[in-house]
Amino acid sequence: MSDQITSMLDVPRDFMKDGVQFLNRSQKPDRKEFVHIARAVGVGFLIMGFVGYIVKLGTPFSLLRLLLLARSQYLLE
Repeated sequence: MSDQITSMLDVPRDFMKDGVQFLNRSQKPDRKEFVHIARAVGVGFLIMGFVGYIVKLGTPFSLLRLLLLARSQYLLE
């Protein structure tokens, strides 16, 4: 019973220990690295926005195309 409690308490203790080690080893990015990361994120936002715009724009056009196709099929009968 005592071993189970000890093993359950080891998990959060090890997690905290690893987190503190990570924070102690990490450092703030310098200006050059920050600008590089900010540019990469900005380009990603632009690409995702463009893709979203194209998808949003494509949906009404595909519906319009289907309606026109259905209308032309109706007129041919």
